[in-house]
Amino acid sequence: MKKTADVVIIGGGCMGASTAYHLSRRGVTDVVLLEREPMLGMGSTGRNAGGVRHQFSSEANVKLSIESIRSFENFAEEVGYEIDFHQEGYLFLLSQEENLNAFRRNIEMQRRLGVEVEMLAATDAQRLAPGLEVEGLIGATFCNRDGIADPNGVTVGFAKAAQEAGVEICRDTEVTAIKTDGGRVVAVETTRGAMRTRTVVNAAGPHARQIGKMVGLDIPVHPYRRHIFITEPLEESLRLKSHIMVIDFETTFYFHREGAGILFGMSDPEEPTSFNTTVSWELLEKITPVAARRLPRLLESGIAHAWAGLYEITPDAMPIIGPAPDLDGFLMINGFSGHGFQHSPAAGRILADIITQGRPVDIDIAPFAFDRFSRADIAGEATMV
Repeated sequence: MKKTADVVIIGGGCMGASTAYHLSRRGVTDVVLLEREPMLGMGSTGRNAGGVRHQFSSEANVKLSIESIRSFENFAEEVGYEIDFHQEGYLFLLSQEENLNAFRRNIEMQRRLGVEVEMLAATDAQRLAPGLEVEGLIGATFCNRDGIADPNGVTVGFAKAAQEAGVEICRDTEVTAIKTDGGRVVAVETTRGAMRTRTVVNAAGPHARQIGKMVGLDIPVHPYRRHIFITEPLEESLRLKSHIMVIDFETTFYFHREGAGILFGMSDPEEPTSFNTTVSWELLEKITPVAARRLPRLLESGIAHAWAGLYEITPDAMPIIGPAPDLDGFLMINGFSGHGFQHSPAAGRILADIITQGRPVDIDIAPFAFDRFSRADIAGEATMV
């Protein structure tokens, strides 16, 4: 491992890899990416459902989606790696008038930004997703440019391209301390030795708060367990015909085709903050009646795989992208609240612009600023599931 570097990135998930890639494309290659696990993307990146969508309530998040999805569409050509991107759409199911009206307002904003999103009747949703039961639904929204991509492919693609440009990637390397002097970062200490640097990027996912504490900063990012279940292969007649991601918004139950089976999950409002990633089979019991009501064929097969990962959630469900106040050289790319993978291309690019030129020229970063939490009027993201 190097003894000095221009930039040290802590965390080898999609955010760290994207930041390294975009720095290398700007000519900054004296960069070291540190990952404490044996492989990249073993944390939240490797444990998510791979969903990619434009349908957010925050204009800032929609702009991240527009840029990121454009990147996913051209990933093989621009980055040189296949990511198995199925662009077959996201379908949000709505059963409460309040949420229907909110999604109507969201669509107006999304269309103003150039995103084609449709408001559908329940019967139209059923035609898009055969096998879906629509009892109780009063509407749905659909965007056909939303979809599903491979988180591991995106992370490895960014990392390989950065490495080829000269970025050093150190696995099995845990950060133990960050040294500061005179109000700025000066070094990082790891289990493999110390490294002098004037720029540190906190891309530690659900562990962002622990990294912040090393420099006396309280980063409001808290980990929450989320589950994914995958069924055994279904009979041909019961298989879903497309990869559309379907989300029952009020319950947060979601599903999409995964090979010959179905991937599904649902959040638990009673889940406490923790780093627990063991599978809770009690949650499956809570999901079963919801699944029986919305997708009865899901009950026709057993569970082949299940795992749990961590959402990194902020108080307003919006990310933190940018520098720390009152500490030169410490930057954050944290707290994406369940939509980090899908925003990693844009977020990494924005942070690389901040590092190299002070700020991006094409996007307002105020919604992502760390100091927003000191204001009472912050507007958050309302479609976290």
